[in-house]
Amino acid sequence: MRASQSKNRLGTYLTSSVAGETVRAFLPPPLPPVPELEIRRLHQQLDRANQGLGRLNGMTKLLPDVRFLLYLYVRKEAIVSSQIEGTQSSFTDLLLFENEAATNVPVQDVEEVSNYVAAMQHGLRRLRAGFPLSLRLIREIHAILLKGGRGANKTPGEFRRTQNWIGGSRPGNASFVPPPPERLMECLDSFERFLHDDRHRLPVLVDAGLVHVQFESIHPFLDGNGRVGRLLITLLLCAKGALSEPLLYPSLYLKTHRSQYYDLLQRVRTEGAWEDWLAFFLDGVADAAQEAADTARQMLSLFAKDREKIQTLGRGAPSALRIQELMQRNPFLRIGAAAKALKLTIPTVTNALNHLVQLGIVKEISGKQRDRIFAYSRYVNMVSKGTEPLVTR
Repeated sequence: MRASQSKNRLGTYLTSSVAGETVRAFLPPPLPPVPELEIRRLHQQLDRANQGLGRLNGMTKLLPDVRFLLYLYVRKEAIVSSQIEGTQSSFTDLLLFENEAATNVPVQDVEEVSNYVAAMQHGLRRLRAGFPLSLRLIREIHAILLKGGRGANKTPGEFRRTQNWIGGSRPGNASFVPPPPERLMECLDSFERFLHDDRHRLPVLVDAGLVHVQFESIHPFLDGNGRVGRLLITLLLCAKGALSEPLLYPSLYLKTHRSQYYDLLQRVRTEGAWEDWLAFFLDGVADAAQEAADTARQMLSLFAKDREKIQTLGRGAPSALRIQELMQRNPFLRIGAAAKALKLTIPTVTNALNHLVQLGIVKEISGKQRDRIFAYSRYVNMVSKGTEPLVTR
């Protein structure tokens, strides 16, 4: 990128005193970038990402019931986005927590992930009811995200009134200091105007990439900024019709390439390198869409093969098929919950689950004699790929 272009895209550094030391806080320039983005440099990545989203959207229209995919994909995105922030919860931990079973990680970790699921679902409900993607909705999402857990004392649902920072033990040795609190609403008002302004006519995927970085640079909350910023990607794509259902989980790509992710966020601020960031982001969307579509096809194949096995049960097949269908939406199941959901007797559900265990379709994972938990294990393994907690040193 030419130096003259780069300078026009750079923000302003403001010198202020925080806790008795001088810091340089970053004030990002408004969106869209000036000079205009060189979209022609991104045509290949943009075409691939759009094709990936198109295939994913097409698959949702062919499915007899998209709910089982939504249930698990939203949770997959929640798990991975929270892991980027340091939680150690796994996919299994979250599903066990939702079934009121003990997990192997601190409860606060699982609560944070569960809150992420609730925050995304709230945002989608509001958008579908006609509410705009706005600062108000972002605050609502943040309030749910930080309800309970470690962030409960970080003013959930409120924009910060003090200086925050990224990296380092204090603002003076931080790797990045976002705008000072007295300039925060100026940045956020400009951010919201961009969300609502269609005159720039940029591709929606480019919009999503710009919005994510700008939100991360503004960093308007005391905690939870990264998770909200990644949530905004999916919510914006749904709000603008690029995704018919929230089946894209971009956080898995960002987690896998997290060093490059953080480096490019910073390069946008220091060099105005928007095209480099967007090329990376669009590659991530394409990869995530392909991963989601492949996983969906694998799931459907697994379900079909397992149905064929169940049909061999004869008289026991109908109730076992109903259990298998229920476990597509909730792959961890207790006997009592299944009986209530399907309006079957406890003995009928017990016999059906025992048949499924004998066929190798489900496994009993609690090791208890009473209040046992059964898992659709191959299904869980399939969808949980990539959700292993990050190794901490």
